[in-house]
Amino acid sequence: MRYVLAALAAFALSAFATHRSQEQPGGSSGVPQEYVKKTNPVKPTPAGLTEARRVYGFDCAMCHGKEGDGKGDLAADMKLELKDWRDPASLEKMTDGELFYIISKGKGKMPGEGERAKETQIWEFVNLVRSFARKKD
Repeated sequence: MRYVLAALAAFALSAFATHRSQEQPGGSSGVPQEYVKKTNPVKPTPAGLTEARRVYGFDCAMCHGKEGDGKGDLAADMKLELKDWRDPASLEKMTDGELFYIISKGKGKMPGEGERAKETQIWEFVNLVRSFARKKD
């Protein structure tokens, strides 16, 4: 009986420690507050969106879908459930700074673009993601 109790206690402690180590600063999104408050300094332009869409087609569409629906081929193969960015509700609670951080650093199985893209390019990706949202009827 002692062995069982000791094993249960050890399991509970390890589960708690694992959970705590996976928590990130910045609240529920895991984004540090300094990023949450950032505003996008890059205004959307046709040229900027075109370039962001070109790179998105190579690096992102395989999971996030060509039009941001979250139904790319790789997402289906990996059984990932991604947000449909065409739905305005999917992004309405996220700041541009949060999107910037996630695109830069990555999230879950998604690698970040921070090592390969310049800061202005990442802000253009934020503009592109925002542009996917459908107009409310």
